[in-house]
Amino acid sequence: MGMGSLLLSAIRLPLEDPVLIFAVLLFVILLVPIVLQSFNIPDVIGLIIAGALLGPFGFHVMKRESIELFETVGLLYIMFLAGLETNMADFKKNSARGFIFGMYTFWVPMIMGLLAGRYLLHFSWPTSILLASMFASNTLLTYPIASKYGVTKNRAVTISVGGTMVTCILALLVLAVIVGMSTGELDRLFWIRLTLATLFACGGIVFLFPAFCRWFFKRYDDKVLQYIFVLGLLFLGAFLAKVAGLEAVIGAFLVGLTLNALIPNTSALMNRIGFVGNALFIPLFLVGVGMLVDYRVFIGDWHMLWVAAVMVVVATAAKYVSAWLARKNFHLTPAEGSLIFGLTNSQAAATLAAVMVGYQVILPDGSRLLDDSILNGTIVMILGTCVIASFATQRASQRVALADMTGDDDLAGDDPGERILIPLSNAGNVEELMNLGVSLKTAKGTSTMTALHVLRSDNSDATAEREGKLLLEKAAKMTAAMDARLTTLMRYDYDVVNGIKHTVKEHKITDLVLGLTGEREITDHLLGRLIDKVLAKCATTTLVYRPVQPSSTVKRYIVVIPHHAEREVGFPYWLLRVWNLSRNLGSKMIFYAAPLTLTVLKGVHAKQPIDAEFNDLPDWDDFLIVSREVKADDGLVIVMSRKNYPSYARNMALLPSYLNKYFNHNNCLLIYPIQMGVGEEGISLFHPVSHAEALDSLDEMTRVLRRLFRKNK
Repeated sequence: MGMGSLLLSAIRLPLEDPVLIFAVLLFVILLVPIVLQSFNIPDVIGLIIAGALLGPFGFHVMKRESIELFETVGLLYIMFLAGLETNMADFKKNSARGFIFGMYTFWVPMIMGLLAGRYLLHFSWPTSILLASMFASNTLLTYPIASKYGVTKNRAVTISVGGTMVTCILALLVLAVIVGMSTGELDRLFWIRLTLATLFACGGIVFLFPAFCRWFFKRYDDKVLQYIFVLGLLFLGAFLAKVAGLEAVIGAFLVGLTLNALIPNTSALMNRIGFVGNALFIPLFLVGVGMLVDYRVFIGDWHMLWVAAVMVVVATAAKYVSAWLARKNFHLTPAEGSLIFGLTNSQAAATLAAVMVGYQVILPDGSRLLDDSILNGTIVMILGTCVIASFATQRASQRVALADMTGDDDLAGDDPGERILIPLSNAGNVEELMNLGVSLKTAKGTSTMTALHVLRSDNSDATAEREGKLLLEKAAKMTAAMDARLTTLMRYDYDVVNGIKHTVKEHKITDLVLGLTGEREITDHLLGRLIDKVLAKCATTTLVYRPVQPSSTVKRYIVVIPHHAEREVGFPYWLLRVWNLSRNLGSKMIFYAAPLTLTVLKGVHAKQPIDAEFNDLPDWDDFLIVSREVKADDGLVIVMSRKNYPSYARNMALLPSYLNKYFNHNNCLLIYPIQMGVGEEGISLFHPVSHAEALDSLDEMTRVLRRLFRKNK
């Protein structure tokens, strides 16, 4: 009887026991996607509806104050992830288009929203301006749908991301100004204070946070500590923005942008950040949003219904007009225009920030800057725009993906994908080799990685076998943390090199990644043995890696390419790996090559943009000129060759002494192109023998490169 009384008191509504509250929330987060999966309804809508049912205006299962902290964390987390997942290279290439579209998607909703608020809803000018700024902002909630269909590299997506950055910042700045004006603080001192505080906060985030983060990552490789450190920077940046008079979401978004290059998309840390946010913080934020809904205010209140209807229609129409203008101005296809509309129509994070701030502002006459009708209308607007945006994005993504496939005649045939082999022998460089292997990958569904440990067949030592298993287990755990697939393989052979060679042939390996031992010295004997015993026997692209610092802390990669590299049969294959390295790590590539090679690189860059710079290298003898450009946090990528091949230079024999003398404190990656065939795809390149013939071959080179990049998109 006593147990029953305790149980009844524990489940009395609203719930007060924090353990039971958290358990209920977790089951809501679990069950909502399961229930909605068969109805093809986005999870975001279900979680908001669940919050409305749980909240004080529904069945009052719990108080909204019980998850208020998680709601704040989730809001900041959404903006942080938006900045962290932005493809900076694509954004820079389309920065002009992104900025123009940002102006479209800001001013069109501002004008339409201002007129609707003033003349349809009869609000005051400050309220109408703030309402219009809410229409202008948007959240990329439907981005995962575009990712699911593999169209995130499409120019429409890049333009949408750039426009979202611009319009959200402008909308939140309007919020700060209107709030200051409504509270009587909008004077010259307000502008001076806002400007100085903004410069101080943004300057600190942009310049100090990356340096501090790089310093921390170099000294502490514990992933839990790194995650906690990044979270600390997130909320510190949000607080600095709030102190500056801006909204905390601007600081969170800016922190994500500044840490973009330090947290690669393929890293274990990025996987943890996304996992925790999508599993816990963001769903709890959406449940908290739902708790704001008071459905009773709509019953019999035609004014509330009118406000909600106007907000949904105007917000959707304004975003549609903005997307239409972008399609006409940038000469996009109808499907791309629809994709822009779908991505930018959904309202959530910045809109909620504006309405909550405006709702809390009390005007001198005692009224609120944004009243209950706008608060409830905002929730309806979020629901409506999310539903419309989800279906629009899904349909447009299907059309864009179909157009990409049918528009490429070179995609005929079955693509087996890349197969990367990483032999392991030293526990000290396992993590960096796994990071490099994942960073080289492209198509997630067709790529395979294999970690290999070779034991000599004449070695029956049980200790050596146990150490080898521990190496492979360590590699498997690291790749699992990065959400990557890895096959582990231990084999016995009379010679380690022979074991690698047989594995390459048996598993049809396309890329071989070799790690140097813990010593920083690269000796002539080591490279000579490598060339004679490994490269001569393995017909595959081979990468030799010497890690000195974590790859996530490398700002730029200096890529040195020998003359006539484009004549080598393996040129497009190693070039694709360099492109993937830049995309996945977010690092800038500084290319040094001959004019003809640069022409090819620039042609690829025009179609597949990365953050890159191109410099002329007149002669391989001028290799040491590069040493003046290499800084402490730079990595070095050197494309090699072998004797009797077009791009071989005699001074390549001096490379070990160059690296040890001038680049001993930099990560080094030596790339040996495939020389003994091109694998099973049957692609062959025209091999020019003169400069004029080389120029004539650029069309064919571009076609082959386009095929490889598109197949690995």
